[in-house]
Amino acid sequence: MNAEPLIRLRDVSKTYRRDGRAFTAVSNVTMEVAEGDMVALVGPSGCGKTTVLKILAGLHGADGGEVRIGSAASAFTPGRDVGMVFQQALLLKWCTILRNVMLPAEILGLPRRAAEARARDLLALVGLKGFEDRYPYELSGGMQQRAAIARALVHDPKLILMDEPFGALDALTRERMNLEMRRIWRESGKTILFVTHSIQEAVFLGERCAVLTAGPARMAEFFPIELPADRGLDIKTGEAFGHYVRRIYGLLGLG
Repeated sequence: MNAEPLIRLRDVSKTYRRDGRAFTAVSNVTMEVAEGDMVALVGPSGCGKTTVLKILAGLHGADGGEVRIGSAASAFTPGRDVGMVFQQALLLKWCTILRNVMLPAEILGLPRRAAEARARDLLALVGLKGFEDRYPYELSGGMQQRAAIARALVHDPKLILMDEPFGALDALTRERMNLEMRRIWRESGKTILFVTHSIQEAVFLGERCAVLTAGPARMAEFFPIELPADRGLDIKTGEAFGHYVRRIYGLLGLG
């Protein structure tokens, strides 16, 4: 990882106005994210996790605090340097899986031959080699999310933002996708911010964890998850894993 952080947030806040009334979505969010890090943002529904992602993606501006992404040596352009994965895969049903994965590269006007070669490599990375010519309806929900992850990586962005991408999956598929996500992160080397309301998912996936609380929304704590990089599901039965789960429960007032 580089010494200089890719992301710096200092006392960031965002307030919306609805029907003439102010609603604070996030307050005093401070964190630094190194290039190549995997950060889990966890908290209850409506606590501002998605708002943080939208600020980082350049979709919303912050009302207060400082937001810095990139470095003096490496400029950052949200449209080019961010890949996003949502709760639903949002694949175009009339396009093949290969074409769906290539869409960001086509929109950005990247060379088609190179984009197709990268898309094929990424489909192999996410375990979808051989499914290039299939259509979304021919894939399971988990496979569609794998394709969405490949799509987010195809234009080689510096930052991947994931907004509860496994929330709509059944429990067993979600566990498998957690394993796959750790592998994909290690092999791609990308910086990933992963939003979830699952405490166990946050601990399993994250190298660092940001805990956001509700009412009013604020950053409760941002800390490292000191577990082995190569994690199997059996790690969830260990005392170290349980320690982090209990720590988050306590921060959320559930312990």
